[in-house]
Amino acid sequence: MSRIKTIGVLTSGGDAPGMNAAIRAVTRAGISNNFKIKAIYRGFDGLVNGEVKTFSTENVSGIIMQGGTVLKTARSVEFTTPEGREKALSTIQKEEIDALIVIGGNGSLTGAMHFARENDLCCIGLPGTIDNDLYGTDTTIGYDTTLNTIVECVDRIRDTAQSHERIFFVEVMGRDAGFLAQNAAIACGAEAAIIPEDSTDVDQLALFMERGIRKSKRSCIVIVSESPKCGALYYADRVKKEFPTYDVRVSILGHLQRGGRPSAHDRILASRTGVGAVEAILQGQRNVMVGIRNNEVVYVPLSEAIRSDKPFDRKLIKVLDELSI
Repeated sequence: MSRIKTIGVLTSGGDAPGMNAAIRAVTRAGISNNFKIKAIYRGFDGLVNGEVKTFSTENVSGIIMQGGTVLKTARSVEFTTPEGREKALSTIQKEEIDALIVIGGNGSLTGAMHFARENDLCCIGLPGTIDNDLYGTDTTIGYDTTLNTIVECVDRIRDTAQSHERIFFVEVMGRDAGFLAQNAAIACGAEAAIIPEDSTDVDQLALFMERGIRKSKRSCIVIVSESPKCGALYYADRVKKEFPTYDVRVSILGHLQRGGRPSAHDRILASRTGVGAVEAILQGQRNVMVGIRNNEVVYVPLSEAIRSDKPFDRKLIKVLDELSI
């Protein structure tokens, strides 16, 4: 295998606070180790269309504190086709990119894995997703900031819930994982969390209602993981039908959760994994995701990171149950 001289970096999928810190870390660690850095704009779509720029340390000055991604991001339909990936490979060859660092979530790292296998290319993944659903890392870039944003929003909603004695169903992101909902519920003193890992049936909802109104508690907060079928609106409608005496409201936080300055935790995580990605290339690693586990940098095969279910600590459910009486 020829020596790697040029590293490409892109952000893909949903934006996550801390992505800019990761771009900065990859750029500066790469240049420190005598690599040329090629920044690819608009994710895999930019790779298909040749949107590439050589980055220096100055290009990443003052971005560590910014939310979103200076490289922009897009979900590329064209990249999912053989013709699109052929165009992407042409860009790789034209720009003389020897290794590709992809900052993104499950779908982005899946695309990177397939692209790497098809073209015998070195791809390194960084876990950039607010959902915290990638296996092999304790947390993902953006998760901590989003969790804090949710808590801040729910604290404000609580004021209205208590003033009007209302039940609020607050819907948060998380895709197929309940990490955001469960931990936000604990952090903001919610009465319940409805998450994919703990399916809620009629009896469980009734139990929550009984527990929520005990000790004259007539205002309640329920955090709900987003779901096309059973989101916050679904559960609010059920309560209106089954418990018509209660005043019920819904708040869907939506994309509000993605924005904002990254927390110190996310900046440090992004910086450490960004440097770790360059170190992985120096070590000859291929097709791995860089994560932090037990405060140590780890390298997880992309196939494991995207296909294995991240363990959910069910003790968190017990914690919320006992504290929400």
